[in-house]
Amino acid sequence: MSEKPKISRPVSVLPVLKRWAGARQENFILLTLDGAGSVIRVYHLTKGLVNRTIIHPRECFYPAIKDNASSVMIAHNHPSGNCHPSNEDIDITKRLFLAGHLMGIKVLDHIIFAKNYKHYSFRENGFFDELTNLDITRWVEEYLSDVV
Repeated sequence: MSEKPKISRPVSVLPVLKRWAGARQENFILLTLDGAGSVIRVYHLTKGLVNRTIIHPRECFYPAIKDNASSVMIAHNHPSGNCHPSNEDIDITKRLFLAGHLMGIKVLDHIIFAKNYKHYSFRENGFFDELTNLDITRWVEEYLSDVV
């Protein structure tokens, strides 16, 4: 049996994502992880357009619950090669982070990736630290009003 890849930092997930790096449409990927940080399974959740894909917390966390995952990493490609997050990327990251928090499934990172190992890590850029400090009540009202 082959050893499961262990995800210790954002760059360590890039080899798992390389098959989607050059895609012409956005693809949203979920990695479910066990308590030791090893990949349980990689899920291709959605395939979108050249500049967007749609994802919802229920589609994202169903596989994580099914796999009994301790945590997840989410990722999507930017066909343009520009890995800077859009407003929609920021919004869905907030929604998924909070949904995971409420379910006890930690979102370790959201990686935006492109060809040649270009990537943007929300965690490395301090985004998750910022989210942890927000008022949870305001968060639920603002970002999950259509989910809960």
